[in-house]
Amino acid sequence: MNSKTLSKQMLEQSKSIWQGYLNHPFILGIANGNLEKKKFQHYMIQDYLYLFEYAKVFAHILTKTNNKNLLSLCSKSIISILNGEMKIHKSYMKRLNITDEQISSAKMSLTNISYTSYMLNQAANGDETAGLSAVLSCALSYEFIAKHIAENYPQAVHNEFYGEWVMGYSSAEYSSENKKLENILNELCRDINDQSKQKLIDIFKVCSEYEARFWDMAFNME
Repeated sequence: MNSKTLSKQMLEQSKSIWQGYLNHPFILGIANGNLEKKKFQHYMIQDYLYLFEYAKVFAHILTKTNNKNLLSLCSKSIISILNGEMKIHKSYMKRLNITDEQISSAKMSLTNISYTSYMLNQAANGDETAGLSAVLSCALSYEFIAKHIAENYPQAVHNEFYGEWVMGYSSAEYSSENKKLENILNELCRDINDQSKQKLIDIFKVCSEYEARFWDMAFNME
């Protein structure tokens, strides 16, 4: 039995995928401040649509668990996503001159549909640990990317346009909420067998791959 926590095993097995994020032209564009605004606009619209489905994954988890801490965390996450994270998006949308009509008529990209459908399927058909494994990749990878940018491109946090994005996802508050999510998953999975752990690691890895494709979609404006 591997003595490492499940989340550490997830990160180790996804390391090469995550390293790829850091060299992605979309991420480098945010870091350097030279990402084309139209690409970020496309990303913002798609990510806004993504967040509605992301919140639904937490709603599925709510129906699967009797763990009081997880019930509380999922409830707070749904509120945070819909009222907190989306505020950042709405702020950017205003600055990007994205109208309510554009949002209401926007269609999810095929990558977005495939990614969110996969997460929802895992959450709906698995137990609470399957749903948690699906959302953890997105949550932790954004923190990983933003902290890398903040540490290696210190000017990025002061960028008048992309600085808000970097500061939001590299903040102590965001990291603290992620740690709660990570700790609950590790606790729930502490005594499960290696085969069950690997199934959850595979969910995490698939979602990590989808995150890479999401950046591709954003950069290529697909």
